[in-house]
Amino acid sequence: MPRKKILYISGSIGLGHVSKDFAIAEKIRAQNPEVEITWLAADPADIVLETKGEYLHPYSKQFASYSAFAENASKGTRLNLFNYVLSSRRGWIRNVKIFKQIITEEHFDLVVGNETYEIMIALIFKLLKIRIPFVIIYDFLGLDSMSGRMSERIGIYILNWIWTKDYKIFSAKNMQALFVGEPEDIPDKKLGFLLPNRREYAKVNYKFIGYIILFDPPKYNDKIKIREKLGYGEAPLIVCSIGGTSIGKGLLDLCNQAYPIIKEKFPGLRMVLVAGPRLAPETIEAHAGVEVRGFVPDLFQHYAACDLAIVQGGFSSTLELTALRRPFIFFPIEGHSEQESVAKHLARYNAGIKMYYYRTTPDSLAGQVISNLNKEVSYRPINTDGAQKAAQLIYQLLKSEAPQ
Repeated sequence: MPRKKILYISGSIGLGHVSKDFAIAEKIRAQNPEVEITWLAADPADIVLETKGEYLHPYSKQFASYSAFAENASKGTRLNLFNYVLSSRRGWIRNVKIFKQIITEEHFDLVVGNETYEIMIALIFKLLKIRIPFVIIYDFLGLDSMSGRMSERIGIYILNWIWTKDYKIFSAKNMQALFVGEPEDIPDKKLGFLLPNRREYAKVNYKFIGYIILFDPPKYNDKIKIREKLGYGEAPLIVCSIGGTSIGKGLLDLCNQAYPIIKEKFPGLRMVLVAGPRLAPETIEAHAGVEVRGFVPDLFQHYAACDLAIVQGGFSSTLELTALRRPFIFFPIEGHSEQESVAKHLARYNAGIKMYYYRTTPDSLAGQVISNLNKEVSYRPINTDGAQKAAQLIYQLLKSEAPQ
């Protein structure tokens, strides 16, 4: 029997999506080690996959970076998703052309795309045809106008209207939309005037798989053991991270400014600023005693070792900290409607402390850190078997015979 071949398109904005994708891929391989996975991923997702020893399609070098679009559309630590979509248009067109060329020239048995909206839109408008099974992965549904501008409100309405047409794709037996999370993670409101209710639409057209993390949380309960492995001592440890874009540089600067204030209370304090793959560590002028790092593989291990984390409001990092039961402060990117949805999700689990960059001073951040450093948390437990569920659904499609 010939090997089954999957083309997996990973990336979206930041690093959270690719960590979920790798977790799913590992579960697929556990079910059938003969499955061959080829990755199509741009910077910075390609960096993560390379560290894992994964095979990247040569066209990955030409694939447009979602994170670069986000950085271009951002203003300081603000990012409006509508502006992001507008800045992405040319890159999306290029990505569709590259994808079409790949599936025309090469044989694959199935395609998985994590938030590959450009491919979804091309399919909706019949600019692209796929004869093999196709799976898309979402973790939110619908955009919201954050500025109130009439042009933005009209644009958001059009984008949400297009989104409501994806059922035409995923109603086919060899197509499927998976949602990372639970129905309660989707706002119980309409996508727009005369458009369907978001939550009800998702219940009908998507399969909910729960949450995905790359590791087994109970294996990281022993903080002392993890610290020894990573070279940390017994001193209080704060890990600050901004993920896979350079948008959060201001947040790292803020953490650095708060460090001397916190250190007055905790003299042995150690703070690590993780700039990630798209921000040069040397751009941060750190206080003595503050360590600045670039890309850190398996950052969740450092979260497991810390006494408190300060992060942007991304879905993956906050989910990992919730699963690890570590106290954390998170800063949603302002104007980013998806990260506001993440904040509501965290509130349901009583997890994390939400703050806003433009309303926070070094003193107020230091005060929150001092109050919560190494504090025992009362988060609701979360189910993190989403990778296994996703892999099962994908593998079922992979085994089925695609229509000719």
